[in-house]
Amino acid sequence: MQFDLIIIGAGPGGYVAAIRAAQLGMKVAVVDSRAKAGGTCLNVGCIPSKTLLHSSHKYWSANNEFDHYGITCDNVDIDLKKMIAHKDAIIDDLTSGIGFLFRKNKIEFIHGRASFKKSEEKTTVQVQPIDEGGKIAGDVKILEAPHIIIATGSKPIEIPGLPFDEKKILSSTGALTLTHAPHHLVVIGGGYIGLELGSVWRRLGSEVTVVEAMPDIVMTMDKDVRDSLKKSLMNLGISFKFHRKVFGYRQHEKKMHLQLAATNETLEKEEMMVCDAVLVAVGRTPCTDHLGLKDVGIATDERGFITVDKGFKTSCAGVYAIGDVIGGMMLAHKAEEEGIALVESLNTQAGHINYNVIPAVIFTQPEVASVGLTEEQAKEQGYTLKIGKFPMAANSLAKAISQTEGFVKIIADQKTDRVLGVHIVGAQAGAMIAEAAIAMEFSASAEDLARTCHAHPTFSEALKEAGWETFSKALHK
Repeated sequence: MQFDLIIIGAGPGGYVAAIRAAQLGMKVAVVDSRAKAGGTCLNVGCIPSKTLLHSSHKYWSANNEFDHYGITCDNVDIDLKKMIAHKDAIIDDLTSGIGFLFRKNKIEFIHGRASFKKSEEKTTVQVQPIDEGGKIAGDVKILEAPHIIIATGSKPIEIPGLPFDEKKILSSTGALTLTHAPHHLVVIGGGYIGLELGSVWRRLGSEVTVVEAMPDIVMTMDKDVRDSLKKSLMNLGISFKFHRKVFGYRQHEKKMHLQLAATNETLEKEEMMVCDAVLVAVGRTPCTDHLGLKDVGIATDERGFITVDKGFKTSCAGVYAIGDVIGGMMLAHKAEEEGIALVESLNTQAGHINYNVIPAVIFTQPEVASVGLTEEQAKEQGYTLKIGKFPMAANSLAKAISQTEGFVKIIADQKTDRVLGVHIVGAQAGAMIAEAAIAMEFSASAEDLARTCHAHPTFSEALKEAGWETFSKALHK
Protein backbone atom coordinates (compact mmCIF):
# COMPACT_ATOMS: atom_id res chain seq x y z
CA MET A 1 0.00 0.00 0.00
CA GLN A 2 1.50 3.32 -1.09
CA PHE A 3 1.08 6.64 0.75
CA ASP A 4 2.72 10.05 0.85
CA LEU A 5 3.05 9.85 4.64
CA ILE A 6 2.80 7.08 7.21
CA ILE A 7 2.42 8.00 10.88
CA ILE A 8 2.99 5.39 13.57
CA GLY A 9 0.96 6.46 16.60
CA ALA A 10 -2.43 8.15 16.78
CA GLY A 11 -1.89 10.27 19.89
CA PRO A 12 -2.03 14.09 19.86
CA GLY A 13 1.23 14.40 17.92
CA GLY A 14 0.34 11.74 15.37
CA TYR A 15 -3.32 12.51 14.72
CA VAL A 16 -2.80 16.28 14.53
CA ALA A 17 0.13 15.78 12.14
CA ALA A 18 -2.07 13.50 10.03
CA ILE A 19 -4.89 16.04 9.80
CA ARG A 20 -2.53 18.89 8.90
CA ALA A 21 -0.75 16.74 6.29
CA ALA A 22 -4.08 15.78 4.72
CA GLN A 23 -5.13 19.43 4.64
CA LEU A 24 -1.94 20.10 2.68
CA GLY A 25 -2.84 17.44 0.11
CA MET A 26 -0.92 14.38 1.31
CA LYS A 27 -2.26 10.83 1.21
CA VAL A 28 -1.88 9.73 4.84
CA ALA A 29 -2.04 6.47 6.77
CA VAL A 30 -2.02 6.30 10.58
CA VAL A 31 -1.19 3.06 12.40
CA ASP A 32 -1.96 2.49 16.08
CA SER A 33 -2.16 -0.52 18.38
CA ARG A 34 -5.30 0.93 19.98
CA ALA A 35 -8.63 0.39 18.24
CA LYS A 36 -9.45 4.09 18.56
CA ALA A 37 -7.24 7.10 17.89
CA GLY A 38 -6.22 9.54 20.62
CA GLY A 39 -3.23 7.81 22.16
CA THR A 40 -2.45 7.91 25.87
CA CYS A 41 -3.77 11.46 26.20
CA LEU A 42 -7.37 10.79 25.22
CA ASN A 43 -7.64 7.16 26.31
CA VAL A 44 -5.76 6.90 29.62
CA GLY A 45 -4.13 10.27 30.28
CA CYS A 46 -5.00 13.94 29.93
CA ILE A 47 -8.73 13.68 29.27
CA PRO A 48 -9.82 10.95 31.72
CA SER A 49 -7.70 12.44 34.51
CA LYS A 50 -9.20 15.90 33.99
CA THR A 51 -12.69 14.41 33.94
CA LEU A 52 -12.08 12.73 37.31
CA LEU A 53 -10.41 15.85 38.69
CA HIS A 54 -13.53 17.83 37.82
CA SER A 55 -15.95 15.20 39.16
CA SER A 56 -14.04 14.74 42.42
CA HIS A 57 -13.89 18.50 42.93
CA LYS A 58 -17.66 18.71 42.55
CA TYR A 59 -18.03 16.13 45.32
CA TRP A 60 -15.46 17.90 47.51
CA SER A 61 -17.19 21.24 46.99
CA ALA A 62 -20.58 19.83 47.95
CA ASN A 63 -19.13 18.54 51.22
CA ASN A 64 -16.73 21.33 52.08
CA GLU A 65 -17.55 24.55 50.20
CA PHE A 66 -21.26 24.81 49.39
CA ASP A 67 -22.22 25.86 52.91
CA HIS A 68 -20.13 29.00 52.43
CA TYR A 69 -22.49 30.01 49.59
CA GLY A 70 -25.63 29.28 51.59
CA ILE A 71 -26.24 25.91 49.94
CA THR A 72 -26.95 22.98 52.25
CA CYS A 73 -26.37 19.43 51.02
CA ASP A 74 -27.28 16.48 53.22
CA ASN A 75 -26.07 12.91 52.76
CA VAL A 76 -23.84 13.66 49.78
CA ASP A 77 -22.52 10.36 48.45
CA ILE A 78 -20.38 8.98 45.63
CA ASP A 79 -21.51 6.62 42.91
CA LEU A 80 -17.99 5.76 41.75
CA LYS A 81 -19.22 3.40 39.01
CA LYS A 82 -21.28 6.22 37.53
CA MET A 83 -18.35 8.64 37.85
CA ILE A 84 -16.07 6.22 35.99
CA ALA A 85 -18.79 5.59 33.40
CA HIS A 86 -19.08 9.34 32.79
CA LYS A 87 -15.31 9.48 32.26
CA ASP A 88 -15.48 6.58 29.81
CA ALA A 89 -18.32 8.24 27.89
CA ILE A 90 -16.22 11.40 27.46
CA ILE A 91 -13.33 9.29 26.13
CA ASP A 92 -15.61 7.51 23.64
CA ASP A 93 -17.04 10.81 22.46
CA LEU A 94 -13.63 12.41 21.84
CA THR A 95 -11.98 9.37 20.25
CA SER A 96 -15.00 8.99 17.97
CA GLY A 97 -14.55 12.65 17.05
CA ILE A 98 -11.01 11.95 15.85
CA GLY A 99 -12.34 9.04 13.81
CA PHE A 100 -14.77 11.46 12.17
CA LEU A 101 -11.92 13.90 11.40
CA PHE A 102 -9.89 11.06 9.86
CA ARG A 103 -12.78 10.13 7.59
CA LYS A 104 -13.46 13.78 6.72
CA ASN A 105 -9.82 14.26 5.69
CA LYS A 106 -9.58 10.85 3.92
CA ILE A 107 -6.94 9.58 6.34
CA GLU A 108 -6.62 5.78 6.49
CA PHE A 109 -6.55 4.49 10.06
CA ILE A 110 -5.05 1.02 10.49
CA HIS A 111 -5.41 -0.84 13.77
CA GLY A 112 -2.33 -2.97 14.30
CA ARG A 113 1.27 -3.27 15.49
CA ALA A 114 3.75 -1.47 13.29
CA SER A 115 7.42 -2.29 12.80
CA PHE A 116 10.12 -1.22 10.38
CA LYS A 117 11.48 -3.39 7.62
CA LYS A 118 14.42 -2.71 5.32
CA SER A 119 14.19 -4.07 1.78
CA GLU A 120 15.92 -3.07 -1.47
CA GLU A 121 17.25 0.17 0.02
CA LYS A 122 13.71 1.13 1.02
CA THR A 123 12.33 1.50 4.52
CA THR A 124 8.82 0.14 4.77
CA VAL A 125 6.34 -0.32 7.60
CA GLN A 126 4.82 -3.71 8.18
CA VAL A 127 1.59 -3.84 10.16
CA GLN A 128 0.22 -6.87 11.96
CA PRO A 129 -3.55 -6.31 12.27
CA ILE A 130 -4.94 -7.05 15.75
CA ASP A 131 -8.39 -7.15 17.32
CA GLU A 132 -9.52 -5.10 20.33
CA GLY A 133 -8.12 -7.77 22.64
CA GLY A 134 -4.68 -7.51 21.07
CA LYS A 135 -4.82 -10.85 19.22
CA ILE A 136 -3.67 -11.30 15.61
CA ALA A 137 -6.57 -10.56 13.28
CA GLY A 138 -5.32 -10.95 9.72
CA ASP A 139 -2.37 -10.97 7.37
CA VAL A 140 0.55 -8.58 7.64
CA LYS A 141 0.23 -5.42 5.55
CA ILE A 142 3.23 -3.69 3.98
CA LEU A 143 3.01 0.11 3.79
CA GLU A 144 5.32 2.34 1.79
CA ALA A 145 5.83 6.11 1.82
CA PRO A 146 8.69 8.56 1.22
CA HIS A 147 8.05 10.00 4.69
CA ILE A 148 7.40 8.09 7.93
CA ILE A 149 6.78 9.71 11.32
CA ILE A 150 7.19 7.91 14.64
CA ALA A 151 4.75 9.35 17.19
CA THR A 152 4.33 6.41 19.54
CA GLY A 153 4.46 8.44 22.76
CA SER A 154 5.45 7.15 26.18
CA LYS A 155 4.38 4.83 28.99
CA PRO A 156 4.76 4.88 32.80
CA ILE A 157 8.13 3.90 34.26
CA GLU A 158 7.99 0.80 36.45
CA ILE A 159 10.06 0.77 39.65
CA PRO A 160 12.16 -2.38 40.22
CA GLY A 161 10.53 -4.40 42.96
CA LEU A 162 7.08 -2.88 42.36
CA PRO A 163 5.71 -4.39 39.12
CA PHE A 164 2.36 -2.98 38.00
CA ASP A 165 -0.63 -5.22 38.66
CA GLU A 166 -3.15 -2.32 38.39
CA LYS A 167 -4.85 -3.54 41.58
CA LYS A 168 -2.44 -2.77 44.41
CA ILE A 169 0.47 -1.34 42.44
CA LEU A 170 -0.96 1.20 40.03
CA SER A 171 0.29 3.08 37.02
CA SER A 172 -1.52 6.26 36.03
CA THR A 173 -3.74 4.03 33.88
CA GLY A 174 -4.81 1.86 36.81
CA ALA A 175 -5.42 4.90 39.02
CA LEU A 176 -8.13 6.00 36.58
CA THR A 177 -10.15 2.79 36.88
CA LEU A 178 -10.26 2.01 40.62
CA THR A 179 -13.59 0.62 41.75
CA HIS A 180 -13.29 2.10 45.26
CA ALA A 181 -11.23 4.73 47.04
CA PRO A 182 -8.28 3.11 48.88
CA HIS A 183 -8.19 3.83 52.61
CA HIS A 184 -4.54 4.91 52.27
CA LEU A 185 -2.97 5.61 48.87
CA VAL A 186 0.76 6.22 48.60
CA VAL A 187 1.84 8.20 45.55
CA ILE A 188 5.45 7.68 44.54
CA GLY A 189 6.53 10.82 42.72
CA GLY A 190 5.67 14.48 43.32
CA GLY A 191 5.29 15.50 39.68
CA TYR A 192 2.27 16.56 37.61
CA ILE A 193 0.66 13.12 37.32
CA GLY A 194 1.13 12.08 40.94
CA LEU A 195 -0.23 15.35 42.32
CA GLU A 196 -3.25 15.41 40.02
CA LEU A 197 -4.30 11.80 40.64
CA GLY A 198 -3.43 12.07 44.33
CA SER A 199 -5.82 15.05 44.48
CA VAL A 200 -8.60 13.00 42.86
CA TRP A 201 -8.47 10.20 45.40
CA ARG A 202 -7.91 12.49 48.37
CA ARG A 203 -11.11 14.34 47.48
CA LEU A 204 -12.93 11.01 47.09
CA GLY A 205 -11.97 10.00 50.63
CA SER A 206 -8.52 8.39 50.56
CA GLU A 207 -5.69 9.27 52.89
CA VAL A 208 -2.91 10.27 50.50
CA THR A 209 0.84 10.39 51.11
CA VAL A 210 3.27 11.55 48.44
CA VAL A 211 6.76 10.04 48.61
CA GLU A 212 9.37 12.02 46.67
CA ALA A 213 13.12 11.41 46.36
CA MET A 214 13.80 15.10 45.72
CA PRO A 215 13.56 17.87 48.37
CA ASP A 216 10.34 19.30 46.92
CA ILE A 217 7.46 18.72 44.50
CA VAL A 218 7.63 19.62 40.76
CA MET A 219 11.23 20.83 40.86
CA THR A 220 10.94 22.30 37.35
CA MET A 221 8.48 24.91 38.64
CA ASP A 222 9.28 28.32 40.14
CA LYS A 223 9.94 28.08 43.91
CA ASP A 224 7.14 30.50 44.80
CA VAL A 225 4.76 28.30 42.82
CA ARG A 226 5.99 25.12 44.52
CA ASP A 227 5.55 26.64 47.96
CA SER A 228 2.02 27.85 47.20
CA LEU A 229 0.91 24.56 45.61
CA LYS A 230 2.36 22.48 48.41
CA LYS A 231 0.49 24.57 50.99
CA SER A 232 -2.79 24.10 49.08
CA LEU A 233 -2.30 20.35 48.80
CA MET A 234 -1.49 20.08 52.50
CA ASN A 235 -4.70 22.02 53.27
CA LEU A 236 -6.50 19.42 51.16
CA GLY A 237 -5.07 16.78 53.48
CA ILE A 238 -2.24 15.36 51.38
CA SER A 239 0.94 14.64 53.33
CA PHE A 240 4.49 14.51 51.98
CA LYS A 241 7.65 12.54 52.63
CA PHE A 242 10.62 14.11 50.85
CA HIS A 243 14.14 12.73 50.37
CA ARG A 244 12.77 9.19 50.28
CA LYS A 245 12.41 6.48 47.65
CA VAL A 246 10.54 3.16 47.63
CA PHE A 247 12.59 0.10 46.78
CA GLY A 248 10.27 -2.78 47.62
CA TYR A 249 7.34 -4.08 49.63
CA ARG A 250 5.82 -7.07 51.37
CA GLN A 251 2.14 -7.87 51.68
CA HIS A 252 0.54 -8.79 54.99
CA GLU A 253 -3.19 -9.14 55.76
CA LYS A 254 -4.21 -7.33 52.54
CA LYS A 255 -1.98 -4.38 53.43
CA MET A 256 1.16 -3.29 51.61
CA HIS A 257 4.23 -2.63 53.74
CA LEU A 258 6.45 -0.37 51.67
CA GLN A 259 10.20 -0.29 52.19
CA LEU A 260 11.51 3.28 52.05
CA ALA A 261 15.14 4.39 51.82
CA ALA A 262 16.40 7.88 52.62
CA THR A 263 18.07 9.97 49.91
CA ASN A 264 19.31 12.42 52.54
CA GLU A 265 21.97 11.40 55.08
CA THR A 266 20.22 13.28 57.91
CA LEU A 267 17.22 10.91 57.79
CA GLU A 268 16.91 7.35 59.04
CA LYS A 269 18.28 5.04 56.38
CA GLU A 270 15.18 2.84 56.13
CA GLU A 271 11.56 2.87 57.27
CA MET A 272 8.29 1.08 56.60
CA MET A 273 4.96 2.55 55.50
CA VAL A 274 1.66 0.68 55.50
CA CYS A 275 -0.93 1.41 52.81
CA ASP A 276 -3.70 -0.14 50.73
CA ALA A 277 -2.46 0.81 47.25
CA VAL A 278 0.48 2.48 45.57
CA LEU A 279 0.44 4.80 42.57
CA VAL A 280 3.83 4.84 40.84
CA ALA A 281 4.25 8.18 39.06
CA VAL A 282 8.01 8.62 38.74
CA GLY A 283 8.08 9.53 35.06
CA ARG A 284 7.58 8.06 31.62
CA THR A 285 9.69 6.15 29.13
CA PRO A 286 9.38 6.09 25.30
CA CYS A 287 7.20 3.48 23.59
CA THR A 288 9.52 1.93 21.01
CA ASP A 289 9.05 -1.78 21.77
CA HIS A 290 8.53 -3.95 18.70
CA LEU A 291 9.23 -1.09 16.25
CA GLY A 292 12.49 -2.68 15.14
CA LEU A 293 14.47 0.56 15.32
CA LYS A 294 17.83 -1.20 15.20
CA ASP A 295 16.84 -3.08 12.04
CA VAL A 296 16.77 0.19 10.10
CA GLY A 297 19.51 2.00 12.02
CA ILE A 298 17.40 4.45 14.04
CA ALA A 299 19.56 5.74 16.89
CA THR A 300 18.38 6.26 20.47
CA ASP A 301 20.02 7.88 23.49
CA GLU A 302 20.97 6.16 26.76
CA ARG A 303 17.38 6.46 28.07
CA GLY A 304 15.82 5.03 24.91
CA PHE A 305 14.54 8.29 23.40
CA ILE A 306 14.90 8.57 19.63
CA THR A 307 17.53 11.12 18.62
CA VAL A 308 16.53 13.67 15.99
CA ASP A 309 17.96 16.81 14.43
CA LYS A 310 16.25 20.22 14.40
CA GLY A 311 14.05 19.05 11.54
CA PHE A 312 12.94 15.94 13.50
CA LYS A 313 14.96 13.65 11.20
CA THR A 314 16.17 10.36 12.68
CA SER A 315 19.36 8.59 11.61
CA CYS A 316 17.33 6.63 9.04
CA ALA A 317 16.57 8.48 5.79
CA GLY A 318 12.92 9.38 5.37
CA VAL A 319 12.02 8.59 9.00
CA TYR A 320 11.14 11.31 11.52
CA ALA A 321 10.05 11.34 15.16
CA ILE A 322 8.01 13.73 17.31
CA GLY A 323 6.44 14.00 20.76
CA ASP A 324 7.25 12.05 23.93
CA VAL A 325 9.31 9.52 22.02
CA ILE A 326 12.04 12.15 21.44
CA GLY A 327 12.00 13.44 25.04
CA GLY A 328 11.92 17.03 26.21
CA MET A 329 8.70 18.36 27.73
CA MET A 330 6.37 15.37 27.64
CA LEU A 331 3.20 17.31 26.91
CA ALA A 332 0.41 16.66 24.40
CA HIS A 333 0.45 20.22 23.05
CA LYS A 334 4.22 20.10 22.52
CA ALA A 335 3.75 16.95 20.42
CA GLU A 336 0.98 18.63 18.42
CA GLU A 337 3.15 21.63 17.59
CA GLU A 338 6.03 19.38 16.54
CA GLY A 339 3.71 17.39 14.27
CA ILE A 340 2.37 20.54 12.59
CA ALA A 341 5.85 22.03 12.19
CA LEU A 342 7.19 18.81 10.66
CA VAL A 343 4.46 18.21 8.08
CA GLU A 344 4.50 21.85 7.04
CA SER A 345 8.26 21.66 6.46
CA LEU A 346 7.69 18.50 4.39
CA ASN A 347 5.34 20.57 2.24
CA THR A 348 7.87 23.42 1.71
CA GLN A 349 6.26 25.62 4.34
CA ALA A 350 8.04 27.27 7.26
CA GLY A 351 7.30 24.83 10.06
CA HIS A 352 8.32 26.37 13.37
CA ILE A 353 8.14 25.62 17.10
CA ASN A 354 9.44 27.87 19.88
CA TYR A 355 10.48 25.59 22.75
CA ASN A 356 11.00 28.61 25.01
CA VAL A 357 7.28 29.39 24.99
CA ILE A 358 5.56 26.09 25.74
CA PRO A 359 3.10 26.44 28.63
CA ALA A 360 2.72 23.79 31.32
CA VAL A 361 -0.31 23.26 33.57
CA ILE A 362 -1.01 21.21 36.69
CA PHE A 363 -4.77 20.71 37.05
CA THR A 364 -4.90 20.61 40.81
CA GLN A 365 -7.17 22.92 42.80
CA PRO A 366 -6.09 25.66 42.49
CA GLU A 367 -4.53 25.19 39.07
CA VAL A 368 -0.88 25.94 38.41
CA ALA A 369 0.42 27.21 35.07
CA SER A 370 3.73 28.51 33.83
CA VAL A 371 5.53 29.52 30.66
CA GLY A 372 9.11 30.60 30.12
CA LEU A 373 11.86 30.90 32.71
CA THR A 374 11.51 30.50 36.45
CA GLU A 375 13.11 33.15 38.67
CA GLU A 376 15.92 30.71 39.47
CA GLN A 377 16.58 29.91 35.81
CA ALA A 378 16.57 33.57 34.78
CA LYS A 379 19.16 34.41 37.43
CA GLU A 380 21.32 31.45 36.38
CA GLN A 381 21.25 32.77 32.81
CA GLY A 382 22.63 36.12 33.98
CA TYR A 383 19.56 38.33 33.68
CA THR A 384 19.03 41.27 35.98
CA LEU A 385 15.41 40.90 36.91
CA LYS A 386 12.40 42.87 37.92
CA ILE A 387 9.51 40.85 39.26
CA GLY A 388 5.86 41.72 39.65
CA LYS A 389 3.54 39.65 41.79
CA PHE A 390 -0.19 40.18 42.25
CA PRO A 391 -2.32 38.15 44.71
CA MET A 392 -5.60 36.58 43.59
CA ALA A 393 -7.03 37.77 46.92
CA ALA A 394 -7.02 41.30 45.44
CA ASN A 395 -8.83 40.25 42.24
CA SER A 396 -12.52 41.20 42.14
CA LEU A 397 -13.85 38.03 40.50
CA ALA A 398 -11.71 35.77 42.69
CA LYS A 399 -13.17 37.56 45.71
CA ALA A 400 -16.73 37.36 44.37
CA ILE A 401 -16.63 33.58 43.93
CA SER A 402 -14.32 32.81 46.88
CA GLN A 403 -11.42 31.51 44.76
CA THR A 404 -8.73 33.71 46.25
CA GLU A 405 -5.83 31.27 46.53
CA GLY A 406 -2.74 32.02 44.48
CA PHE A 407 -1.08 34.79 42.52
CA VAL A 408 0.33 35.87 39.18
CA LYS A 409 4.09 36.33 38.97
CA ILE A 410 5.80 38.02 36.03
CA ILE A 411 9.56 37.83 35.54
CA ALA A 412 11.01 40.49 33.22
CA ASP A 413 14.42 41.66 32.05
CA GLN A 414 15.24 44.86 33.92
CA LYS A 415 17.08 46.34 30.93
CA THR A 416 14.40 45.80 28.29
CA ASP A 417 11.21 45.06 30.29
CA ARG A 418 10.76 41.97 28.06
CA VAL A 419 8.75 39.21 29.74
CA LEU A 420 10.95 36.17 30.44
CA GLY A 421 8.46 34.02 32.35
CA VAL A 422 4.98 34.00 33.81
CA HIS A 423 3.77 31.80 36.66
CA ILE A 424 0.17 31.55 37.85
CA VAL A 425 -1.43 29.79 40.79
CA GLY A 426 -5.20 30.09 40.95
CA ALA A 427 -8.55 29.29 39.40
CA GLN A 428 -8.43 29.30 35.57
CA ALA A 429 -4.63 29.45 35.55
CA GLY A 430 -4.55 26.95 32.66
CA ALA A 431 -6.64 29.27 30.50
CA MET A 432 -4.89 32.46 31.59
CA ILE A 433 -1.42 31.19 30.69
CA ALA A 434 -2.31 31.34 26.97
CA GLU A 435 -2.25 35.14 27.10
CA ALA A 436 1.21 35.06 28.63
CA ALA A 437 2.42 32.62 25.95
CA ILE A 438 1.15 34.87 23.16
CA ALA A 439 2.79 37.87 24.80
CA MET A 440 6.14 36.08 25.04
CA GLU A 441 5.86 34.72 21.48
CA PHE A 442 5.77 38.32 20.27
CA SER A 443 8.46 39.53 22.73
CA ALA A 444 6.03 41.67 24.73
CA SER A 445 7.11 43.77 27.66
CA ALA A 446 5.53 43.80 31.10
CA GLU A 447 4.19 47.24 30.23
CA ASP A 448 2.49 45.78 27.13
CA LEU A 449 0.58 43.37 29.37
CA ALA A 450 -0.29 46.15 31.81
CA ARG A 451 -1.60 48.53 29.16
CA THR A 452 -3.71 45.94 27.34
CA CYS A 453 -7.36 46.41 28.32
CA HIS A 454 -8.77 43.40 30.16
CA ALA A 455 -12.48 42.74 30.73
CA HIS A 456 -13.83 43.31 34.24
CA PRO A 457 -14.44 41.35 36.36
CA THR A 458 -12.17 38.51 35.21
CA PHE A 459 -9.30 36.49 36.61
CA SER A 460 -7.12 37.73 33.74
CA GLU A 461 -7.06 41.19 35.33
CA ALA A 462 -4.57 39.70 37.79
CA LEU A 463 -2.17 39.29 34.85
CA LYS A 464 -2.65 42.94 33.92
CA GLU A 465 -2.03 44.00 37.54
CA ALA A 466 1.12 41.86 37.74
CA GLY A 467 2.28 43.66 34.59
CA TRP A 468 1.75 47.01 36.30
CA GLU A 469 3.59 45.77 39.40
CA THR A 470 6.52 44.63 37.25
CA PHE A 471 7.20 47.83 35.35
CA SER A 472 5.66 50.38 37.76
CA LYS A 473 3.14 49.73 40.54
CA ALA A 474 -0.05 47.67 40.72
CA LEU A 475 -3.29 49.65 40.87
CA HIS A 476 -5.29 47.41 43.21
CA LYS A 477 -2.61 46.23 45.61
